[in-house]
Amino acid sequence: MTEKYKRRRGDRRDGRWLRNMDPMHAFMPYLYPNKTDNEAFISERIDLTRVNEYMAAKNAEQPEMKYKLFQIIVAALVKTITLRPKMNRFIKGYRTYQRFDLTVAFVVKKEFSDDGGEALAYLSFDEDTTLETVREKVYEIVDRYRGPAAQVDNSTADMDILTKLPRFLLRFVVWILHKLDFYGRVPYTLIKEDPNQATVFMTNLGSIGLKSGYHHLSNWGTNSIFVILGEKRMVDGREVIDIGLTLDERIADGYYYSKTVKLFKYLLQHPELLETPAKEEVDYERG
Repeated sequence: MTEKYKRRRGDRRDGRWLRNMDPMHAFMPYLYPNKTDNEAFISERIDLTRVNEYMAAKNAEQPEMKYKLFQIIVAALVKTITLRPKMNRFIKGYRTYQRFDLTVAFVVKKEFSDDGGEALAYLSFDEDTTLETVREKVYEIVDRYRGPAAQVDNSTADMDILTKLPRFLLRFVVWILHKLDFYGRVPYTLIKEDPNQATVFMTNLGSIGLKSGYHHLSNWGTNSIFVILGEKRMVDGREVIDIGLTLDERIADGYYYSKTVKLFKYLLQHPELLETPAKEEVDYERG
């Protein structure tokens, strides 16, 4: 999310260096330098009763472009992170940064078959984002990567070129890229749609009939939140979905995470709130 901020020496293209961190959080990246060694996993079960009622009412009004659960979850994540800005931080090169943008990435299955290809979708949102904004952007990018005229995403196109190099040369190139990644100097053309650079990287395992579970983070890139959606199912007469969140525990503390999850769940129980701009506050503490 772009801020009215004059960049200073030490800032990156994608984030503002937080120079005044408390001693513990400033020291932690040196003590625990690898993101994959600092994963916290949270599993939540969401009752879909209210969401299903909301979608049924909305889809009765607009049956041609239906509202879908995935869109509502993305909108809830965008609003949650907008209102809980520490969730939009990342650690790189032993420093903590606040992102300038809020981005969500996910995999688009081009065809539901064993040989069906995949594309990497990458979307940017701002503080004025609403559910309608999310719905339009998700439909647009899914249409771009599916069907007979499907495009190839930027990350896949770059990997296709690089994997044609001899192994020794490719290993050297990747070594250089990791060094550049440490300083935030990887050429933008290579990573502008890389999901490992997104605020949130999502995977919808439910769409292929799998349960939710743990998914690792990656030391490459700046992604600090991985969200896993499981298959919808009936429990005690109610439809539910299990959602897993893997977080870089260094970007915030447990109390902050607890309140963030509480807000996220509250929004999914009150989906009408997603029609308001992401920056509009929500009184979720009473919920």
